[in-house]
Amino acid sequence: MSYDALDEQEKCIFLDIACLFVKMDTRREDAIDILKGCGFDGEIGIADLIARSLIKVYEDSILWMHDEVRDMGRQIVKEENLLDPGMRSRLRDHDEILNVFKDNKGTRCIQGIVLDLESMKRLLQINYLNLEGRFKFLPAELKWLQWKGCPLKSLPSDFSPRQLAVLDLTRSKIESLWHGHSSKVAEKLMLLNLNGCFNLTHIPDLSGNRALEKLSLEHCSKLTKLHASIGNLRTLVHLNLLDSENLIELLNDVSGLTKSGNLILSGCLQLKELPSNMVSLKELLLDGTAVKSLPESIFRFSKLEKLSLNQCKHLKGLPELIGKLHSLQEISLNDSALENLPVSFGYLANLEKLSLLWCKSLTTIPDSIGNLSSLMEFHTYGSGIKELPVSMGSLSNLKELSTGHGQILCRLPDSIGGLNSLVVLKIDQTLITDLPHEIGALKSLEKLEMRKCGFLRSLPESIGSMRALTTIVITEADITQLPESIGMLENLTVLQLNRCKHLCKLPASIGQLNSLHRLLMVETAVTELPESFGMLSCLMVLNMGKKHQKGEETEEINFMLPTSFSNLSLLYELHAGACNISSKIANDFEKLSSLEILNLGHNNFYSLPASLRDLSPLKKFLLPHCKKLEALPPLPSSLEEVDVANCTALESISDISNLENLAMLNLSSCEKVVDIPGLECLKSLVRLSASGCTACSSAIKKRLAKSYMRKIRNLSIPGSKIPDWFSQDVTFSERKNRVLKSVIIGVVVSLNQQIPDDIRELPAIVAQILMLDFSIFCSALKLLGVPNTNEDQVHLCRYPIHHPLVSQLKDGYNIRVIRRKPPTMKGVELKKWGNIWSMKVMTSMREMKNH
Repeated sequence: MSYDALDEQEKCIFLDIACLFVKMDTRREDAIDILKGCGFDGEIGIADLIARSLIKVYEDSILWMHDEVRDMGRQIVKEENLLDPGMRSRLRDHDEILNVFKDNKGTRCIQGIVLDLESMKRLLQINYLNLEGRFKFLPAELKWLQWKGCPLKSLPSDFSPRQLAVLDLTRSKIESLWHGHSSKVAEKLMLLNLNGCFNLTHIPDLSGNRALEKLSLEHCSKLTKLHASIGNLRTLVHLNLLDSENLIELLNDVSGLTKSGNLILSGCLQLKELPSNMVSLKELLLDGTAVKSLPESIFRFSKLEKLSLNQCKHLKGLPELIGKLHSLQEISLNDSALENLPVSFGYLANLEKLSLLWCKSLTTIPDSIGNLSSLMEFHTYGSGIKELPVSMGSLSNLKELSTGHGQILCRLPDSIGGLNSLVVLKIDQTLITDLPHEIGALKSLEKLEMRKCGFLRSLPESIGSMRALTTIVITEADITQLPESIGMLENLTVLQLNRCKHLCKLPASIGQLNSLHRLLMVETAVTELPESFGMLSCLMVLNMGKKHQKGEETEEINFMLPTSFSNLSLLYELHAGACNISSKIANDFEKLSSLEILNLGHNNFYSLPASLRDLSPLKKFLLPHCKKLEALPPLPSSLEEVDVANCTALESISDISNLENLAMLNLSSCEKVVDIPGLECLKSLVRLSASGCTACSSAIKKRLAKSYMRKIRNLSIPGSKIPDWFSQDVTFSERKNRVLKSVIIGVVVSLNQQIPDDIRELPAIVAQILMLDFSIFCSALKLLGVPNTNEDQVHLCRYPIHHPLVSQLKDGYNIRVIRRKPPTMKGVELKKWGNIWSMKVMTSMREMKNH
């Protein structure tokens, strides 16, 4: 990590990154362009610094440097001249830069300046700076200028940096780039970025820019055409016109673009035609254009590797000669008007990805598709294809296949077994009733997804031969059982069978799935688990919950968990809601030693085992609508949430003083509960819902002191009166050496019985911050719990300092509470409201400074 070990070029690049690029969150690619314009080989230099662990490249290719390494580089520059910043090679400090400008202390030593006024010899960043007057102060040696948000309509006539390599005027108000004669254009300019210049109406003659490699004109919405000189820029590699929506024509002659590799025209909504001689292109993006056809001369695009025509709503076909694009690796026609593919498609020997998503007018695929020997991804999901060609079985390198949606595809070809490299198979929403037996030959398949396949009646026994499978997702299918061979899938980790409503049993072999982590079978007809179920030694998540049908009498089935169930030692999440569990729950539940989430809501058991207390990892215990449960036994101290809402037969709750971590307790409509022993000891409780708990409301008030109620986040309880210390229509007044800590809002509401009682929160009441009578912020109150009564309920909602109801409350503002307009739900009546704010005394100088 020694700086002295670097050569001169590496030292210069290192100091540029430490002093300039890191501060600007510069991307690696941009840094390479800048350094190239300064005469350095940035690609090699940056790679060397990465290898020496002096810099790293993070997400979005942003250059990053450890604080200590960065500070070392900045100290090296500072020591170039401790007293005179104007004698240093790089300036980054805001005050020092302005002093150098003000006192005219700039010298030839300065190579780079970073000055960003939104939050200068070699490199200059003056983003969002409003400069007026003469521009001769800019050094003639300037290589890189970034002036985002430039307020000028054009660059002035005295701006003529001959050495400029990179000019970035992103999101500027530029209408015409250069003012005066084009001879003043920097001849060494390599990158011109005018992205987001919404007022730009035309591009000047760029024939003098003989070094220009990248021209970026994204979102230049007033640009209607390009200057003809662009077609002769022999050095141009990258031309980007993304979302320049009013561009009508590109260029008639682009024969001079001999090096152009990337042409991005996506979002040019008015563009209908393309020039025919773009022979050097490697990437052509035409998404969302008005192109009706590709030029017949497309066979001359011999270097083209990527062609994107997504959302081309006027493109119905492709030229037959497209098959001569032997370099083409990827073609995407998603959501286009494509009606057919030419037979010549089969000659694209190097094609690796073909995407035809949502091509609804495309109904057939030519047999020649089977000749695409390099194809690895093939997507027809959402298209009008009814049947896949038999020749597809020859695609020996295919790894991903997605098809279906819209209930059009009716079968898979038997030849699918030939896809011996296939890893992902997605066939959602089809008319398929059975999978071919040959599917078992897919030895490499890891993921099989068949969502919303309502006509699928069975799976073949051969599925057990697909030993590489890790994920099976089959939802809303008509299957009644799984094949016994499924137990042979030794690598299966996820099995999802949600809403397969006719699935009534699991095979005994399921216990052989030694790698299974997640079993999801929500809303199936399964009423018992096989005894082998306890052999699922790796099972972590089991969701077999049913949907509770309110108002319908369901046949009570004595749902029995197998005796081996307690062997699931790694199970940490169990959902068995509405499973008609009516018998006594086994007393060996404590053997589920990893269980953290347990949902047994909407069941019919009368009691819970005492062994629940020994479930030491349990954090969330959900028992809503267990209407026959009479008592809540001692609970494990690890619990963070307990929900027994609408347990209408519940009479007694064991002492809960040991629940030091409990943050939420929902007792809504537990109308027979008379007391909650230990409630006052719950140090972590922030949400308590006791709406409709008429019998225990007095006990709750006695156990919760006034100071405790100032700490709780949400509280609901029967009553028609908010606490006396709340007030209404009070204007907030700031106080010296005090900071607002929280705001507590109290309301009295009543609800009619048409509101579903399983809603966790009622978003019907809104709190507003008012400046005079103008609302500057509003937030729906979290009203927890829906009681089985229309009697009045009191809700207290406390908002901490980071909530906008607190942070945006200023001197002279006040708070008002109203019903949401228009109402999101009927039957909610606001009867009273008030609020109180809690202040905190600032005790340190640092705290006072921060506020």
